Amino acid sequence: MNNYSEKTAKILLDIKAVSFNAKKPFRYSSGMLSPVYTDCRLLMGYPKERILIRNLYVRMIQSTGKFDVIAGTATAGIPHASWIADKLKLPMIYVRGKAKNHGKGNQIEGRLQKKQKVAVIEDLISTGESSSETVRAIRKEGAKSSYIFSIITYGMNKSKENFKANGIKLISLTDFPTVVKVAERIGYIKIKDKDIILQWAKDPASWGKKNKYSSAR
Repeated sequence: MNNYSEKTAKILLDIKAVSFNAKKPFRYSSGMLSPVYTDCRLLMGYPKERILIRNLYVRMIQSTGKFDVIAGTATAGIPHASWIADKLKLPMIYVRGKAKNHGKGNQIEGRLQKKQKVAVIEDLISTGESSSETVRAIRKEGAKSSYIFSIITYGMNKSKENFKANGIKLISLTDFPTVVKVAERIGYIKIKDKDIILQWAKDPASWGKKNKYSSAR
């Protein structure tokens, strides 16, 4: 990972944006069980921390290349894209998961021109499906999009497959193993729970069954 990885992980843990529970896992909307729940939206309520994250995003983007537009994924990526676009003095758009069924039927809101180079902003990468759809929507309008920037990635194989299939490069401030490592170091999780938590990202679909969990939050 990059030089920002542990710093970002510590910020997320400090504001309790990442919660762990290996004994009573969380149930996602998909039905999948997980020992971790991440909510980067909490950054909105912490001005100091969100500015730190914004500045790390900006450094990461600037070190990658020159972009014409900043795009936020709906909805979690929108506030971060707004702060980043403001700092970089660049236009911003946001991209819905699908086109509206009313009005002009837009999937992309804001001004986007053909051949513009777009940096896509996401907060959390899990399967990468919604992020990949954002890139496809941008390309459909004739703009260029190859990079997704995120705060954290779980590093799932599914996301790697999605990004490879769509010609996308992911650059993230931190990743799941780093967050777990920092969490263990500062006493946020117990050492005995570390391995079972890390197992989840390798095979999230069957993690609950393998570990014989029958109930969850």
